[in-house]
Order: sequence, then C-alpha cells, then structure tokens
Amino acid sequence: MILWRYFRTFFDNFTLLLFVMVFLATLWPVQGQAAIAFNHVTDIAIALLFFLHGAKLSREAIIQGITHWRLHLFIFAATFVLFPVLGLVFRPIFEPFLTPTLYLGILYICVLPSTVQSSIAFTSVARGNVAAAMCSASLSNILGMFLTPVLVGLLINAQANHQDVNSTQAALSIVFMLLVPFVLGQLCRSKVFPLIQRYPVVVKVVDQGSILLVVYAAFSEAINEGLWQQVSGSIMIALVVICCVFLAIVMVGLTYASRALGFNKQDEITIVFCGSKKTLASGLPMAKILFVGHPIGMLILPLILFHQIQLVVCGILAARYARRQDNQGVIEQ
Repeated sequence: MILWRYFRTFFDNFTLLLFVMVFLATLWPVQGQAAIAFNHVTDIAIALLFFLHGAKLSREAIIQGITHWRLHLFIFAATFVLFPVLGLVFRPIFEPFLTPTLYLGILYICVLPSTVQSSIAFTSVARGNVAAAMCSASLSNILGMFLTPVLVGLLINAQANHQDVNSTQAALSIVFMLLVPFVLGQLCRSKVFPLIQRYPVVVKVVDQGSILLVVYAAFSEAINEGLWQQVSGSIMIALVVICCVFLAIVMVGLTYASRALGFNKQDEITIVFCGSKKTLASGLPMAKILFVGHPIGMLILPLILFHQIQLVVCGILAARYARRQDNQGVIEQ
C-alpha cells in the first residue's frame, strides 16, 4: 500500500493509461486492415480533439494577456529557438548513446510548442501570472501548427541519414486536420462552450482518449517493426538521462535569464513553466502527420518519457515556489 502511494505520487491516471497502451500494443498490436481502420478512427478523434480545444480557448484571455509582449516573446524564443539550438548542439554528444531514430524523437521534442493545461495549472499552483500563462501557452500551440512543420523540415531534412519530411504537405495536412477543426471550434464557441462546461467528463474522454488512440496505433506499428529488439535497457536509461539534462538546462537557464532581464517573481514563474514544457496533446497528432514513413512508435517514445519527467519536476517546483511565497507573506506580516 505504501509503495502504491509512493508510485501514485509520481504517476497520474492518464500517465498510467499511456503505459497501459504501450503494454497492450506490445501484447496485441493492431495489424493489416484493422490498422488502417484504426488510423481512420484516430484521425477523426484528433479532429474532434482540436475542435474542442478551439471551443475551450477564451478570446478574452488572449486579448487580456497579449499586452505583455516582452514576456511572450521570451517564452516563444525559449520554445522555438533555445530548444532547437540545444537539440543540434548536443546531437554529436548524445546521439551515440541512442539510435538515430530516438534522437530524431529528441529533436522533435525540441520543435514542439508548449503545453496548455499543465502550464496554466502549474503556474497557478506556484502563484505565477496565470493570465499571461494562459495567453502564452495558447498562442504557443497556435503558432506551433505553423512553426513546428517548418522547424521539422529545417532540422530533420538537414540530416542526410534521415528520410526527408515533406514539410509543405505536412503543413497542409496539419491545416486540414488540426487548424480547421480548431478554427471551427472558435467560431462555434458560443454554442459549444456551455456544453463543454456541462459535460466535462465527455470532454476529458475525448481529450485523453484521442491521445491514447495515437499512442496505441503508433506503438502497434513500432512493435510490428521490432521496437523492443532495437531499444535495450541501457538505451532507455540514456534516453531518460538525456531528457532530464535538456529539461534542467532550460529550466535553470530561464530562471536566471528572467531575473537578469528584470521580470518579477510572478512572471519568472510563468516563463519557467511555459518556456520549458512541451506538449504531448498536440505533439502526438502532429507526429502522425509529419513523420509518415518513419517508425512513429520509436520516434514518440522520447516525447512520452519527457512528458512524464516534466510533470514530476514541475509539480515539485510549483510546490516549492508556492511555499516560498507563503513564507515571504508570513515574514512580511
């Protein structure tokens, strides 16, 4: 019982379900015509997911937070410039410990936008600038629909040993599969949002269910191609360490840079949480579109691990920020 409580401290229900999908795909991978049908169902679920994302996003929150342009530019620079640069700089050092495809997955993490829900949630827990976090994380995801395919093309097509990614076709696919449903959700927000508030469980099922479908389909394909024969225990350990190194460098760098640039504590918290996090919810659907012909299961494995690591680290850090502010409040009184 004590061991289970300790385990649950670090793994929420959704993360456990992600690992369950990997386990099920390992035992019973979907194949043949069933895999084709499953992919169609997954595409529909992804479109519905982004429709709901569009319907949930408050235009008022964006307008309210967008005036803090200096903070947003700093976060976007961390998300779309600092991370990709680190990915390229560390490639000669870290890739020998992994397979080329796994490091391709690391590069993919580096070009993804920030998360939305968890960035806002951790900023709120840590007593940061929640309005700015909501604006920055939301805009990051919208920009990511355009910037991620471009950065994937720049970073990955530049590597001669990888199969080219057709960024133009991928961008068009993202527009039709992700952006169009998102815009439709925004246009229908006045009618759909009350239903979202009334039936949050249904929204949660669609939100998490679509991601679980992508994970199951991707790992089924990877298992059929011999994933676990190619990824040893030592490679998995190296992958976890590399994810931790990337996250640590960015979080520490953003903390000191935000202080040097004169941001207050609330903005520092927002910068650290929004600038260091990478989205699983948008990352998995985009990987399915961007990396046609690549072993998707192996490619998204780093993202799934990075997602869990960032949740654990940010949870601990958010609680620490909150305690510090509580202690300062007591001292001031």
